[in-house]
Amino acid sequence: MSQHHILALFNNFDEAEQAIAELRSSTIKGFNFDDLTMKSPIEHPEVEGVLGQRSANVQWFTLFGALTGGILGFSLIAGAQGNFFSQVKGGKPIIPLPPDFVLTYEMFILGGVYITVLGFLVCAGLPAKRSSLYSAKVSEDQIGLLVKVDQSAVGTIKAIFTKHQALEIQEEAGK
Repeated sequence: MSQHHILALFNNFDEAEQAIAELRSSTIKGFNFDDLTMKSPIEHPEVEGVLGQRSANVQWFTLFGALTGGILGFSLIAGAQGNFFSQVKGGKPIIPLPPDFVLTYEMFILGGVYITVLGFLVCAGLPAKRSSLYSAKVSEDQIGLLVKVDQSAVGTIKAIFTKHQALEIQEEAGK
């Protein structure tokens, strides 16, 4: 089925919260609650309670980046030191671990930071083209609810938004 995007603009947070609560409790065929996005010009601390816990996958990028950076860093440092095995070390080990651990620690941090930034960009969907449903009113003083639904659920979703006094409802047919 074709996906439709619907943007409803609300004047106050209470009406938007009631619309979200009704969407959460309803079982509309062609609508998944995880496809609902709330946009607001100011921070609302109670949004997490209204929308529920959302998954954040950035920490997995951080873990992968830190492990990769540490392993790669230690391998490169030890490999460079191991290439000079024929030089006289004066009784010192070819690969001295204490100084290598300091550099490995730095590479853990460096790999973790770089891959975390990359993971944030990937999880946020950036860079992306601005949706044609974007409304500048959301940046000023209104709250927007953006929903992705199937064609069969468009009428029901619009009715819920209208019932909760949405100021404006915009619709875009998806691909």
